Amino acid sequence: MIMEPQKRISSKGLIVWRIYGAIHSFFVLLVAGGAIALTIIFDWPIWIIGVALLVFALCAYVFIVLIPTIRWKRWRYEVRENEIELQHGVFVMKRTLVPMIRVQHVDTQQGPILRKYQLATITVSTAATVHEIPALEVDEAEELRFFISKLARVADEDV
Repeated sequence: MIMEPQKRISSKGLIVWRIYGAIHSFFVLLVAGGAIALTIIFDWPIWIIGVALLVFALCAYVFIVLIPTIRWKRWRYEVRENEIELQHGVFVMKRTLVPMIRVQHVDTQQGPILRKYQLATITVSTAATVHEIPALEVDEAEELRFFISKLARVADEDV
């Protein structure tokens, strides 16, 4: 049986994904607030307010607690001499092997929320797709970027 990747992303990634979930939930709150306002203005049935609040509470739980936790627990990666293996998914587990010989370039990305928590995302580009390893500590991301770049150069020279 093939072993699954062993390396995990930073636990601070869970906090970042929860912040993203809170931002997403804010927009659901605006819609719920609009439904509540319309109920008051147009004298609609009072149960609409309860449904709007219930929908907001359910969405907030799913986007802030449930999905980030599952996503963080399932995200794994491993960089080997000949390939990069990625495993991720919330409802459907996806495992990807990226051959080093196909790697064209490696980047790091860091938005304002990732920067606040000293995290970065690595993107590995091939001719066909771009693969990401999210929420790595900045030092680890830089080391991994150079390591993958070096292995990709060696793989390219061997051909």
